[in-house]
Amino acid sequence: MDVKTGFFYLFSLVLLFAAFRVITVRNPVHAVLYLMLAFSQASAVWLLLQAEFLAIVLVLVYLGAVMVLFLFVVMMLDLNMEGLREGFWKHFPLAALVGVVIALEMAYVLMGGFTGTRVAAAQGAAVQLSNTKELGILLYTEYLYPVQIAAVILVVAMIAAIALTLRTRKDTKFIDAGDQIHVKARDRMEIVKVVATRPAPPPAPAAAETAAPVEKKA
Repeated sequence: MDVKTGFFYLFSLVLLFAAFRVITVRNPVHAVLYLMLAFSQASAVWLLLQAEFLAIVLVLVYLGAVMVLFLFVVMMLDLNMEGLREGFWKHFPLAALVGVVIALEMAYVLMGGFTGTRVAAAQGAAVQLSNTKELGILLYTEYLYPVQIAAVILVVAMIAAIALTLRTRKDTKFIDAGDQIHVKARDRMEIVKVVATRPAPPPAPAAAETAAPVEKKA
């Protein structure tokens, strides 16, 4: 076994361990940290497979932005873990069935995708094109419509999240955009003369006048 194969098995074992701990750990903050570890190991496996662009995107997007955001959100939210664990064993059979179906589908796709029929053609194309360019050509030619549909779904999900979290409060202050557009320079500041509500205090006496005389001793 060479060094590359050894690193592949090492990263894969750490990835499987981190993924298992994501769904078994009790603390949600620890689950997010294990998920970040799993993403880092997946990026390392992609580097071994010479998919540098995917590895860098995974580190920059998920580890650098999404996972950090999830971590701060989970840390700031006061989650009731006892309430979340209620009904776990009640829904466990259905969840296990869904997990088995997904695992079988992934195994079918992976086993059917590594038949070795297109290996030579792919290697010949990889000599002339880089990974980034080849991925961009596939995304914007053959998979253009799925990419556009995914973008629309993400936009709808973002709008739905904003609409669900938007709450009307009594102390909320609203600003009319029309008033802001038609505002003039002379309306921005107004000098008002304020009348004193009480007279000013008398000036304090000087220190020399208030000091007591000192007797001189012969």
